[in-house]
Amino acid sequence: MSEPVIKCQSVYKIFGANAERMLKEANGNVDAKTFQDNGCIVGVNNASFEVSKGEMLVVMGLSGSGKSTLLRCISRLTDATGGKIFIEGQDLLNLNNKELIDLRRNKMGMVFQSFALLPHKTVLENIAFPLQIKGIKTEDSINKAMDMVKLVGLDGRENYFPRELSGGQQQRVGIARSLAVEPDIWFLDEPFSALDPLIRKEMQDEFLRLQEKLQKTIMFITHDFDEALKLADRIAIMKDGIIEQLDTPANIVLKPATEYVRKFTEEVPREKVLLIQDVMDEKTSSDIGDLKVSKDEIIENVAEKILTQEKTVAVTDSKNNVVGSINPAKIINTVFGGRKNNN
Repeated sequence: MSEPVIKCQSVYKIFGANAERMLKEANGNVDAKTFQDNGCIVGVNNASFEVSKGEMLVVMGLSGSGKSTLLRCISRLTDATGGKIFIEGQDLLNLNNKELIDLRRNKMGMVFQSFALLPHKTVLENIAFPLQIKGIKTEDSINKAMDMVKLVGLDGRENYFPRELSGGQQQRVGIARSLAVEPDIWFLDEPFSALDPLIRKEMQDEFLRLQEKLQKTIMFITHDFDEALKLADRIAIMKDGIIEQLDTPANIVLKPATEYVRKFTEEVPREKVLLIQDVMDEKTSSDIGDLKVSKDEIIENVAEKILTQEKTVAVTDSKNNVVGSINPAKIINTVFGGRKNNN
């Protein structure tokens, strides 16, 4: 198996004058209340995980859960108090300033909630700016920026100034600017949370389209569970600096590891999240009808068809081979069985 792009081993971030001493004395067993009583705030508490090449890990939690702090530690915008962080095998915490700047310029792209566009520069100039900082010739940087304009669907607006754009368009410029340097690793901290719901949905769809095309390694921060379910390959749910569960969206909904995660998921419309393969029976029944559905279909899209069947339905893979079956009763149980007061 290839080496993970991002690897965190027992990462801690504790704010306060006595942070390092207290962490040492705690011997890995950090109690947030004890630390708080001693004037320290625990931002990240013993985070260990890996992110594979091309994977999108969505980190979510309520305000103050530590999700943005974790991202800032991994991009080294803030220094972790303890633990190890590796980026493509390099020990991030041992890099000197020059090495860190090189890593950020050549490997990392970052998009934040505030668009941070330069108001006196056009869309094209904003996107070309990080390339020019890298020393790329003006003509080459403008050509590259124009490619990015097309990629995020802003053709015809390349000479607009930020004030002439909507919030969603400004966010697209921010995304294009961070992609212009062709980062391998992309950090996004609540990039869509300032947008109204309709534009936010459009941006999520656009983001999924870009990721399918570009296959970046992504850490995406959000406090919106629906957004996490829509975008993630895996989700990490944080509370009080601790990663409560890190798993696939389906497992987080079907098998919550803690009471906190269960509460997060109890109102989720499962049929919008789960795929047929998440709930199918891998054995094929002898009582199979004529209908076939793909294992990759979202349940909501095929539920009505399945529920009209009296017989069990065959489930197929991308090559149309039968890989399992699903009974109409299973659909009813999945959609209604996990809801609140009805477990």
